[in-house]
Amino acid sequence: MPSPNFGPRPPQAHIDLVVLHSISLPPGVYGGKQVQELFTNRLDWESHPYFKSIQGLQVSAHFYIQRGGEIWQFVSCDDRAWHAGASHYRGRDNCNDDSIGIELEGLEGDTFASAQYQALHALIPALAQRYPIAHVAGHEHIAPGRKADPGPGLDWAYLQQTLGLAAPCFPDGVQKNIST
Repeated sequence: MPSPNFGPRPPQAHIDLVVLHSISLPPGVYGGKQVQELFTNRLDWESHPYFKSIQGLQVSAHFYIQRGGEIWQFVSCDDRAWHAGASHYRGRDNCNDDSIGIELEGLEGDTFASAQYQALHALIPALAQRYPIAHVAGHEHIAPGRKADPGPGLDWAYLQQTLGLAAPCFPDGVQKNIST
């Protein structure tokens, strides 16, 4: 489902980071089409009182994974999606420039569905076949103090174990915070 909210990556972009996010619209409501409508600039701002607080927002992600594991793509991975905002990670600013954004349907801090982990386990290795993915982080890690998603409900240790990636691919300390 193509989003108009993207731009070109800078010529020097080295796409080696996956950024995980969480989103639900309205917050805590799952299964609707509001996230897809937000990413394609078709959300009816009048359809829910919460939407007034985000009215006019133009954002996107490369992918969105619903609770049942359905994967939606909005932006080509060769392009720069608008998911990270002001950010810094691995000594680099502007993480949109060199990352692939994956939104998980969920509420910041809540747990995620097993089907979403299964989708991540298929998607991230597929991305790594084309791009030199060396890091997986949360929005909370690239924009600390500004963002807190996906939050403590994401089982980073399980994700690392099932993806078979080394600990340095993940933010420092995430495995200490989450039990396996």
